[in-house]
Amino acid sequence: MAAVRVEEVLAAAEEQEAEKRRSVTVEKELELEFDLGNLLALDRNPPPGAALRGAGPRREALLRALARDNTQLLVAQLWELPAERAGGAGGPLVARLPEPAFRLPREKPPPRPRPPTRWEQFARLKGIRRRKRTSLVWDEQAKEWRRRWGYRRAGGDPARAWLAEVPAGADPEEDQFGRLRREKRERVARNELNRLRNLARAHRAGTAAPAAPLHPTGHQSREELGHVARVARVSTASLGRFQPRLPKEPAEPPSRSGGRKRRFEPLLGNLAAERSRQLDLLRDMGSKKPVLDITRAVNKQLRQEEAEAAAAKGKKQSQRGKRGRRQQRPGRSSK
Repeated sequence: MAAVRVEEVLAAAEEQEAEKRRSVTVEKELELEFDLGNLLALDRNPPPGAALRGAGPRREALLRALARDNTQLLVAQLWELPAERAGGAGGPLVARLPEPAFRLPREKPPPRPRPPTRWEQFARLKGIRRRKRTSLVWDEQAKEWRRRWGYRRAGGDPARAWLAEVPAGADPEEDQFGRLRREKRERVARNELNRLRNLARAHRAGTAAPAAPLHPTGHQSREELGHVARVARVSTASLGRFQPRLPKEPAEPPSRSGGRKRRFEPLLGNLAAERSRQLDLLRDMGSKKPVLDITRAVNKQLRQEEAEAAAAKGKKQSQRGKRGRRQQRPGRSSK
């Protein structure tokens, strides 16, 4: 009785080992094509057609088993790549992926590059390169490391210093603290104006019909300043809802037509809608005939007919004028 039990235990252990080997080893008639840069595996083996007909638990189990085997082969290829420890000896093991071999299509167009600001154009023209500086500097007055910019920066704010030096040639009766505060307000206003100009230039560059250019000297009209302020307000993610307002600026709700937040479809959800959307996209990409916009075509036809009617009307009026001048010429000669 004990020998039978030992044989059963050995048989169960052998069966477990065989199951483990089967879970790792996958046999295919045709080898898979791998693109490890995109984590892509292409299976050229034809699936069993009889088992995939109809819908049921057998079909789902077969598809799951096929996906599992292909994933196992892809993971086995990843383990053959050179690997290294990320973040030191105790970090996770990370594999170095090669360059992708297949160019996958995009559903959305790539984002447009941001237009350069005036300073970036000037730096490119003069050959000025950006140097990375540390954010902390040593403050001799406070004897500690402080930020280079912002609140509690090194050196402090000159407008809030307890002592102000009178420049050479300045009026000794002039308030130097008031002058420093006034210069700071002017610098802040100048920086804000430059920021609004950059936003307006970027907005004009992204539109088909650019607006009138702003004057470089800062003499803008009221309409131009209002347009720039509206563009700067709705450039945030909340469309200007939480943006602080100017003292005399009227409160107005964010424009719904000026900009809309991008909405993305969920990754896991209605698979039928996603499949139909991808099929429509591939159908449009493969078709040589462009999609006809009925509204745009009708408007174009109406504008063309109006232009032809206006041209014909002007031609008739010019002909009538010539005929009248011809009839008046003999009368003048007879007189």
